[in-house]
Amino acid sequence: MLQPPVTIPIAFVQGMLSGIRARGQAAPVDANAALEDAGIAPALLDAPGARVTAEQYVALFALLMERLDDEALGFLSRRLKRGSFALMTRATLGAPNFEVALRRVAHTFGLLQDDLTLVLLHAGPLAGFGLRLNDRAAVQQNFLHELMLRVYWRLLAWLHGGRLAARRFDFGFELPPYADGYAKVFPGPLQFGQPCTAVWFDAGALQTPVHRDTQAMNVFLAAAPANVILPRLAEQAVSARVRSVLQQNRPAWADLATAASSLHMSVSTLQRHLATEGTSFQSLKDQLRRDLAIVRLNTSTVPLAALAEELGFADSAAFQRAFKAWTGGAPGSYRRRREAGSEE
Repeated sequence: MLQPPVTIPIAFVQGMLSGIRARGQAAPVDANAALEDAGIAPALLDAPGARVTAEQYVALFALLMERLDDEALGFLSRRLKRGSFALMTRATLGAPNFEVALRRVAHTFGLLQDDLTLVLLHAGPLAGFGLRLNDRAAVQQNFLHELMLRVYWRLLAWLHGGRLAARRFDFGFELPPYADGYAKVFPGPLQFGQPCTAVWFDAGALQTPVHRDTQAMNVFLAAAPANVILPRLAEQAVSARVRSVLQQNRPAWADLATAASSLHMSVSTLQRHLATEGTSFQSLKDQLRRDLAIVRLNTSTVPLAALAEELGFADSAAFQRAFKAWTGGAPGSYRRRREAGSEE
């Protein structure tokens, strides 16, 4: 089945680079060179509404980890050398239950790092896995919180067998201006300005037996880093199914009634499910068209008129107006920035 494309807000690219850029002239790698090698034009960092493809985002993450030899991307005073995440994951082999596995992850992390500690938390019927920051400078680094929380949430969900439901995500900083991009990354209610950055789940899950073996672990690790840093649309099941219906019906572009019928739901039931997931049919359609446009602009020289037709717009002018509303820039200038960056 053809999977709908995913794009990433430029704010998360800026965040990924913030640990390096905070070092100024002492930065161990050239951030612009890494961007260009990942296929991202540095000029896009100055366009607040810009987005990059999932492939570009993963490529940048992998490049930075390799060049820095640091899975924490320069945010910590001591490098988290490549292989650290695999070491923590392998430490869970043979754990009799989920709680023991989490304690092994936290213990192994503590052998590698001093700036922050992974902690197991309890609050009534909920248990949490969070970050305790020992270096106050790290408190101000939002992306460090975001990166650690998303990586270890994915590890927790995988260890539990893919059935662990997040009851809440807490962040140890105030609501950032780009928080609307969190919904696809952190599948649950979000709280900001909390004492500890953490993910919370039902405490009963701690006694769940862990059945992951070496073969399953090798498959999980081989799929990193994409499987731990990219949004997982399947965690919002109905939204993902609607995107798939839209993708499969291109270029006809199914309407709401057709999508509901394809999913064996009434229109009102589909709308209710999407509202619960914080979205709507029109929003999903626009997001898919935006993502398709960005991918096509980055990977082809398709004329704008042809791209407009592919995306279901009446003409090029209508597409260009919509694209500017989605990203803040015109599709033609977006492509020129990309090409200019690749030629330098």
